[in-house]
Amino acid sequence: MTRIDRRALLTTGGALGVAALGIAGAKAMSALRPATATTAPDFGGRIPVAFVMGPGSTMIDFAGPWEVFQDAGDGENQAFYLYTVSDSTDEIMTTGNFLNDKMNGLRFRPDFSFADAPQPRVIMMGAQGGHTDAKIDWIRKASGKADYVFSNCTGAFLLAKTGLLDGLQATTHHDFFDGFEKQFPKVKLVRDARYVDNGKIITSGGLTSGIDGALHIVERMLGRDRAERTIAYMEYSGEGWRTRARA
Repeated sequence: MTRIDRRALLTTGGALGVAALGIAGAKAMSALRPATATTAPDFGGRIPVAFVMGPGSTMIDFAGPWEVFQDAGDGENQAFYLYTVSDSTDEIMTTGNFLNDKMNGLRFRPDFSFADAPQPRVIMMGAQGGHTDAKIDWIRKASGKADYVFSNCTGAFLLAKTGLLDGLQATTHHDFFDGFEKQFPKVKLVRDARYVDNGKIITSGGLTSGIDGALHIVERMLGRDRAERTIAYMEYSGEGWRTRARA
């Protein structure tokens, strides 16, 4: 995928992003059929984590944090219950091969639509297209009862559109620093941090930075020992989660 196409897809959340997805992605994005009523799952005492998804979601932006939360158990039991949320439960597609002006990535169906998604304690969003009103409204509303709201990469653009970052410090992928500052003048951009912790709202930089941000949340919720054990299990050698710019 070219740099221009990536910028269009990950920051506009609109028409340019749909064009980069090609016909299949456009159909998936435009359908937006509400999900049928679904009974809220039994979390089994686990901490619910909602991954906000959209067409053109960048794989590692959500897969890195997903793996962290998935592996942060006590060796016998998982600590977090993970689920995906989008405008509908229709099939959507991640980034992947980009050839002849069309995208072909991993296809999946979100677990819930915004109309019936259960309340999470952690909300996570990575780079993605489809910054719809329903998505922005759901993030804004669900954040009220959430413990943490967490963006990675240009997911910060989506989070900033909710107004939740106004007056706070935040970071995003380094390629998009200037564009972020221009679009969101009420947010103080931090250019030299793997992630920025405002207490409840956490933003991480690009791509692999989401692993550090997720590990930091694990540390805050479950303790340093659990975070260290998760790192050992994942065979992750990054140290960025230990240092942060704190608002």
